[in-house]
Amino acid sequence: MKNRQLGLSGIDASAIGLGTWAMGGWMWGGTNEKDAVAAIQESITCGVSLIDTAPAYGLGHSEELVGKAIKGQRDKVILATKCGLVWHTNKGNHFFDEEGQAVHRYLGRDSIQYELEQSLRRLGTDYIDLYITHWQDPTTPIEETMATLLELKQQGKIRAIGISNASVNDLKQYQQFGSVDAIQEQYNMIERDLEQDLLPHARETDVSCLSYSSLALGLLSGKITAERTFDGDDQRLSNPLFSKDNRQKVQQFCESIAPLAHDYGITIAQLVIAWTLAQPGITYALCGARNPMQAAENARAGEVNLAAIDVDVISKNAVQFLGQLQKS
Repeated sequence: MKNRQLGLSGIDASAIGLGTWAMGGWMWGGTNEKDAVAAIQESITCGVSLIDTAPAYGLGHSEELVGKAIKGQRDKVILATKCGLVWHTNKGNHFFDEEGQAVHRYLGRDSIQYELEQSLRRLGTDYIDLYITHWQDPTTPIEETMATLLELKQQGKIRAIGISNASVNDLKQYQQFGSVDAIQEQYNMIERDLEQDLLPHARETDVSCLSYSSLALGLLSGKITAERTFDGDDQRLSNPLFSKDNRQKVQQFCESIAPLAHDYGITIAQLVIAWTLAQPGITYALCGARNPMQAAENARAGEVNLAAIDVDVISKNAVQFLGQLQKS
């Protein structure tokens, strides 16, 4: 497993990170707790140290599952969680409703302090390695948010600071008041807007990037066929990216890179993840898993070293097949 440095924090973490959004159940058609805990533990066994979660993933459910899974092996984990999506207060801006609860974007000092204590309790730890503002809050000055994070860092309750779902201007504003170690942003072969300005600025200022949705919600895993159906509250049911026409095009793309995956002795999903890690500025690839088999497959991608010529071939095929996808 490759390990990479987290910004200027001095923290090293596995290049593959386990994303636990789906484990929370909400927007993913529920969850199997036994499988979720086993997936986290299998990830750690396979060399994955970076575990990413958030309070909003199932209104604390995901964090609780992570807490159960890492009990007795906290020292093996670089734990990332988040703040800023809250349901204990109506301050800030209403963002969405989750399981009957109104969730607001709010990054005020009082809320961050409260959220951190709740996360520490659910995770069964007394510190967070990387604390991330989940979504940006236009109602709170960034200076106040950053001052709070720096105070928590000084207290030893968090070790590094990150921001997510942010613009390049957001990052620059945070950096006016202190050091940012990481950004966490959506990035994959289909969604590459990050390359325009945010990623270059992050690279120039030694800010690591955690890419989420590295497999585009599973669309790029090589396992979602044109005949696949979704049900319940699974977000993919109504996501335009998962139209039958798009799934057919993605299948064609997967078929085009299958010989390369065969040459490396890996799966399509592992090849896609390895490509992601080979992109300039992408430090970590966060990959979701809902059972031990998926977790082990994702972890294996962190051992793959793609030749530059093969990265180029994959990129060209991605442009050819995935550039035609309808996203809305």
